[in-house]
Amino acid sequence: MAAPKIAVGPEGRAWYAPDAVVAGGGDVVPWAEAEAAVWMDYGDPEGLRALLAQNPQVRWVQLPWAGVEAFAEAGMFDDDRLWTCGKGVYAEEVAEHALALTLALLRELPLRIRATSWGQRERGRTMFEMRVCILGGGGLTESMVRLFAPFGVDITVVRRSERALEGASRVVPVERLHDVLPEADILIVALALTPQTMGIVGARELELLPDHAVLVNVARGRHVDTDAVVAAIRAGTLAGAGLDVTEPEPLPDDHPLFSLANVIVTPHCANTAEMGRPRLFARIAENIRRYEAGEDLIGPVDPESGY
Repeated sequence: MAAPKIAVGPEGRAWYAPDAVVAGGGDVVPWAEAEAAVWMDYGDPEGLRALLAQNPQVRWVQLPWAGVEAFAEAGMFDDDRLWTCGKGVYAEEVAEHALALTLALLRELPLRIRATSWGQRERGRTMFEMRVCILGGGGLTESMVRLFAPFGVDITVVRRSERALEGASRVVPVERLHDVLPEADILIVALALTPQTMGIVGARELELLPDHAVLVNVARGRHVDTDAVVAAIRAGTLAGAGLDVTEPEPLPDDHPLFSLANVIVTPHCANTAEMGRPRLFARIAENIRRYEAGEDLIGPVDPESGY
């Protein structure tokens, strides 16, 4: 059987993709000869669109990220190609970052890290037996549920499907979000960005949380109303926020979030290239192997949901 013929792009940004294709048993070929492709530039959906228009024989496209909203918003998934993405590739690393942000906020580490004297007040809370609400029910949430489990937390997952998720105390539909927020000590945003989830956490949602609650966002900045977070922190109706993603992004140096003592902003680094490269390399190689064998590919994009 001939090896799958795979194009990689864009030129100058394909990085290690050719090696991953070869490791999976494929041949790296020019676009005109390709039956499938690996595209490594999130910021250039139009470049990919042009190449696919010129090469309609390409039947499968592998994208390297879990979030694919730039391609969904560009209407890239409206064709009859098979699309796969990096769903689940970075779940463990991002879940670990969410746990780190949560613990740091509860223990009020931002205040202590900035402190210049010993101080007298005892600060900090334990996460044991707290009530955690996670928005999103994919691989990232599954990893978080496993990581948070040793703390004996009570986990509510809010997602489109009410299908049970192992380790979660309950799963409720998005329509019931407002019902569960008043009971949450910790709110974690970990869902895909779609037109339906943009701004899912705004002033009203923050108002429904208890004053002692903390917010962690490791998904996309556009899920959360940044101004509403600033207002809630300043008003004392939100105890803290850990944001790996923001709107806008990057966050301007003079943004108020940087001046709030109980806010941690990390520059979209829950998964770094150093952490993610080996896992993505393995995912590309495995999907090439599966493609050649006629097996189901990992991380298919659902055109209807856009992720």
